[in-house]
Amino acid sequence: MAKGRSPIVWCALSAALFGASTPASKALLEQLSPWFLAGLLYAGAAVAVAPWALRERRRWRSIDRRSWLRLLGAVGFGGVLGPVLLMFGLSLAPAGSVALWLNLETVATALLARWFFKEHLHAPTWIAVGLVVAASALLSPGTLNGGVAAVLVACACVSWGLDNNLTAVLDRFSPAEVTFAKGVGAGALNIALGLALESPSFEAPDIGLALGLGAVSYGISLLLYIAGAQQLGATRSQLIFSTAPIWGLVFAWTALSEPMEWQQLLAAGIMTTAIWLFYGERHEHEHTHEAVTHRHWHRHDDGHHDHDHPQGDTWHSHEHTHEPVTHSHRHRPDLHHRHGH
Repeated sequence: MAKGRSPIVWCALSAALFGASTPASKALLEQLSPWFLAGLLYAGAAVAVAPWALRERRRWRSIDRRSWLRLLGAVGFGGVLGPVLLMFGLSLAPAGSVALWLNLETVATALLARWFFKEHLHAPTWIAVGLVVAASALLSPGTLNGGVAAVLVACACVSWGLDNNLTAVLDRFSPAEVTFAKGVGAGALNIALGLALESPSFEAPDIGLALGLGAVSYGISLLLYIAGAQQLGATRSQLIFSTAPIWGLVFAWTALSEPMEWQQLLAAGIMTTAIWLFYGERHEHEHTHEAVTHRHWHRHDDGHHDHDHPQGDTWHSHEHTHEPVTHSHRHRPDLHHRHGH
């Protein structure tokens, strides 16, 4: 597969896995409380990625304080606050409406990336963001009940917007390690809060279903998303991930036999156009890279990775060092290009 398309496929698969989680979570909320379910979902995610996350745990002692603080922020915003707010919103509104509101995460990610993280955005990317929002509005029913639910989901999207920008620059941890940290930290805290505040009643099969859903729709999905975000930048990876509601609709059409609506088909076309705009957007100018040591998924045919080992022509991840360099080439705002101009 062409190197430029692999991260796009990772993010698209991540969206598909996560898209199925909203209706499944809605069903589980009939047996489990919001706090408890949010914790179980991330606990399942931790179990799913543990074999990869714990391979190189000894090197964690050498990771700098700034990276640990970024990871803590990602766990707090993306693992603790986001899922709990979503579960409470989901308990008050239909799953379909909540799935569509989740596209607000795209807008939150883009605005935060530009204002606070200085990620450069060209006009086509802003147009793509607008198209995603327009498609979401087209998909939304004429009247939405539950203003409180909408506010809760919007706050969840802001939390995940912060999380997206933090994980896009977490270059000392592997995607599996970031996902594992979210699963352990957020899972343990939310399960404890659920048991203490809500006194939930549950059965073993419900626990198993929640853990399994978390393993696939949160664990594997997060691992794929983080790997893609490190290559594409926060906003562009989020644009692809914003197709999750479409995947949910496809699931509803095929598995639940729900009827196809013309609004749904038109919205799918609009989102496809948005991703096409995103994929074609690059810019070129002379820029300088400072010396840096980090780890992330990469190949050796991108002009930035010239160290030698057998995996050079395939995607792989390990800690490596870049020497200072000034050059000019077409690029996106990935881990190596977070400058503004």
